[in-house]
This record gives sequence, structure tokens and C-alpha cells, in this order.
Amino acid sequence: MILQDFFNEHKKIALGFSGGVDSSYLFYAAKKSGADIKAYYVKSQFQPEFELNDAKRLASDIGAELTIIDCDVLSFDEVTINPEDRCYYCKKHIFGTILEHAREDGYKVIIDGTNASDEVDDRPGMKALTEMEVRSPLRECGLTKDDVRKLSKEAGLFTWNKPSYACLATRVPTGEIITADTLRRIDGAEEVLRLMGFSDFRIRKRGDIGLLQIPECQMMSVIKMREEIMLGTRPYFKDLVLDLNGRHHE
Repeated sequence: MILQDFFNEHKKIALGFSGGVDSSYLFYAAKKSGADIKAYYVKSQFQPEFELNDAKRLASDIGAELTIIDCDVLSFDEVTINPEDRCYYCKKHIFGTILEHAREDGYKVIIDGTNASDEVDDRPGMKALTEMEVRSPLRECGLTKDDVRKLSKEAGLFTWNKPSYACLATRVPTGEIITADTLRRIDGAEEVLRLMGFSDFRIRKRGDIGLLQIPECQMMSVIKMREEIMLGTRPYFKDLVLDLNGRHHE
């Protein structure tokens, strides 16, 4: 099956939209196919502002409407206690919110941007999506992350080479309570590096210390700019240390 076949079969669909590579291409492809698609971006404490800005930009670029929904994920104890299956509960709340709004708007088929490269076995978040009968057209059509990037570039989408992003909660060790202050510190420190031109990195909380994981190709730049980086991140972490193992993708 190709994407056009999916959209021919499902002409009225709601999209859980993150502004990332996969859901951006899915949004574009659905609109181009002529499907009646409505995109929902759930704004929570786990997403930094740049993700919302990217989502708004993509929607504007393709001439589509974007619905933004607020969700206070920190109001759910099963999320903030940060168990190993935290993502299951978070996805339940996020997509539960999308489902509620979509159904009120008359949309019964809900899709997300999971692709054929994503490992779905034993992933709590994927279990939640399966239970809620969320469809993943990219995966169903066998499109990998590389495929999506290639197709996005051909379509002229600015997201084609956007680094993969995982929510801020993934920076907090399992079992450690997630608080608004912790998320603020992580987001603030990462924004400092982002404004300096670094990309595809993570700053993970380790007590009062931030652990910087960055691709090997950017390590020398980090070392050269270490004083500027330390000064910029000091309001958020007592110290910032560099993981010499480099950045490992989630």
C-alpha cells in the first residue's frame, strides 16, 4: 500500500502533529492527496517552544490549519512519578486529548507519524497508541525515516533534515519526580546551546549537574566554546559535563 491508497480509503482524518520530520511529511502528503485532514498539536510542559514554532511554520507553509490544545501533563501523578512506562501514561493523556477534540470535530480516524524504522516492540508509548486504535500510515506503507527525509526534501519541506527530538521528560532519570522547575532548567540550558548553533544534542539531568550528549562531530566545537557554554548554562545547572561517548539516539 502507498500513502495515496491510505488517504483514498480514509478521506477524513485527524493527525496528532508534533512538528517533527515524520508528522510534518504526513500532514503535507495528506493535504496534497485531497484528504480532509485536521492537525492537532498538544502543547504541554514536555515540549519546548521551538517545537510549537516549527509546527506553526509547517502548517503555514503548506496552507493548512493547525489546532493547538493545552494539556497539563504535570497534573497526572502516574506521569510525574516517572516510572519506566511513563510514556504509556503520557501518550494516553496526550492522544486521549486529541481523540476527544477530534471526535467533537467529527473525525473518527486518528493518525500519527510513527514510521517503519521506529522500534515498536516493548515501547510503552506504542502500546498506548495501539490501545486507542491510532493508525500509523507511514509505518503501514513501509516508509522508513530515510524515506521520509528524502520525500520531505523533494517536497521542499524545511523539516526534511530536522534532528529527531524526544520530549524533555526523557532527560530525567527514571524514578526521579518530574517537576516544572526541572523541565525549565533542562529547556533553558538546551536553548542556550541551540542558540549557539549546536543541534541533535541532549542535556540530561544528573542531580545539580547537566550531562551533555552531543554528536561526535560537534565535540571539538563544544570544547572550544566551553567557557561560553558554562557561563550560559550556569543559571540552570551547577556544572555541565560532556559525555565522551557521544550522543546516542532514543
